[in-house]
Amino acid sequence: MAGTDFDAEIKQLRATMHTIEQVLDLDSMREEIADLGEQVAAPDLWDNQDNAQRVTGRLSMLNGELDRFTNLAERIDDLEVLVEMGQEESDADTMAEAERELGKTRAAVDALEVRTLLSGEYDAREALVILRAGAGGVDAADFTLMLMRMYTRWAEQHNYPVEVFETSYAEEAGLKSATFAVRAPYAYGTLSVEAGTHRLVRISPFDNQGRRQTSFAAVEVVPVLEQTDEIDVPDEEIRVDVYRSGGPGGQSVNTTDSAVRLTHIPTGTVVSCQNEKSQLQNKASAMIVLKAKLLALKKAEEKAHLDELKGDVQASWGDQMRNYVLNPYQVVKDLRTTFESGNPQAVFDGDLDGFLEAGIRWRRGADQNS
Repeated sequence: MAGTDFDAEIKQLRATMHTIEQVLDLDSMREEIADLGEQVAAPDLWDNQDNAQRVTGRLSMLNGELDRFTNLAERIDDLEVLVEMGQEESDADTMAEAERELGKTRAAVDALEVRTLLSGEYDAREALVILRAGAGGVDAADFTLMLMRMYTRWAEQHNYPVEVFETSYAEEAGLKSATFAVRAPYAYGTLSVEAGTHRLVRISPFDNQGRRQTSFAAVEVVPVLEQTDEIDVPDEEIRVDVYRSGGPGGQSVNTTDSAVRLTHIPTGTVVSCQNEKSQLQNKASAMIVLKAKLLALKKAEEKAHLDELKGDVQASWGDQMRNYVLNPYQVVKDLRTTFESGNPQAVFDGDLDGFLEAGIRWRRGADQNS
């Protein structure tokens, strides 16, 4: 504690905040907030519900971003006052509190700096996450369920709503596949670095002989569309199949043929939705997912990086991007960034921010070097 150079640390924090301010362009942000505020105040705003939702959503997002920056700048000011008080009074308790607050503030500034790296065309969007069990049998299905819990716990920790579109349960345990949306600004830009093959190594709880098992799961992440996105899908290009929803429990969704599977015939893209009670609701939700995947496909083709954006991974040996090792030692390691955690249980409980920030920085470096 005595060795901490608070003046230098606070100076560095302010310098980083100045850079962030330039990237965010706060003056333009305030102008847009004022303009959107006038639109929200208009008495005929809700005559066009789609536009009203876009305007109010954009205003809420911008206000949140501005508040986040302003509150963090005030936090640095408060830290400086706290340090001055502790130094003037030679108060060890106050300086210890300042040390703790410095660490928390530095982490918050780093996280905000990472947000400024999300400047891609769709990075500000909400995210659709698609999970698929790969090689490894029942262990792979169980791993897929563990990943779904991991991402939903991460979202819960950040107060991000999650909407589940489809869960296809495996016969013995776990999930064959799942599709869900994370309803938060920049969810796509943040979670897109999770796309790829994830590999789990552990003593299999499904093996009577207690042998070590390696299993795989694929993660695909695509942006949620907005009304302004131009994705036209003619009815004749879609095959619609209905079937009875499957899953544990005997819920009301299992009693009728309400589940819907959509196939986009030209591309072969298939999506399903079964978590709503009516066939009409499931079809509407499935169309959201289908259009989002077709948008990602279109963007991928434009950039000639089809496999990268489409998430076209084999979920098997040789192409994994992250290892989760529970035996013979315990570590979770990202093979692209080398970021790792020695606490796999915390990671599976949603402690993903370190991996996400490292992935975003790694991607920015890769883009700049390409």
